[in-house]
Amino acid sequence: MSNFVFLIDSNETPMNPIHPAHAKELLNKNKAAVFRRYPFTLIMNRVVENIVTYPLALKIDPGSKTTVRFVGLKLEAAML
Repeated sequence: MSNFVFLIDSNETPMNPIHPAHAKELLNKNKAAVFRRYPFTLIMNRVVENIVTYPLALKIDPGSKTTVRFVGLKLEAAML
């Protein structure tokens, strides 16, 4: 999930990150607009009802020469 686009609805409520191809499709169909260029974020043109978001983890490597961010799904294994 290292190359994903952040998405918010028209009330600026965060939604799940989407693939860049899906983001391009939303832009071409005028269903979304660019909200911010860095980090690249789209804003939907309408309010989305019943937003379901998955838990995400933001990982930052403080020892690298450049700041690298990684957003990934936070998966938890159930202990039986």
